[in-house]
Amino acid sequence: MEEIVFKKCLKCGAFVKEIENPHQSKFTCCGEEMSVVVPNSVDASHEKHVPDIHVEDETMIITVPHVMEPEHYIEWILVQTEKGVREFFLKPGDEAQVIMPYEPATVYAYCNLHGLWKNTVE
Repeated sequence: MEEIVFKKCLKCGAFVKEIENPHQSKFTCCGEEMSVVVPNSVDASHEKHVPDIHVEDETMIITVPHVMEPEHYIEWILVQTEKGVREFFLKPGDEAQVIMPYEPATVYAYCNLHGLWKNTVE
């Protein structure tokens, strides 16, 4: 499974993902090439950003135990498997949790203040 490449405009904050043929194209926004965003995978702060993946029987429970307040929250969780990509958009007040059938995956979570985070499950 080829890893998704995320890019962000440093001027306006626009965010894109390259799912097929990552690194093959140059996205531009606001007249400049977008920068590659490297996901964090170690959470050293008091806030929890790295997706927690718990497998129970044939079910995968993904949680990001993070505040979900209007000024600070997880905007989305993205699950990449061999079968494709599923995105789950969240809003303040929601629980940052996804429950789905288990399969090996890379899971990304995006915090509106602290950026992109990832974890994997085999």
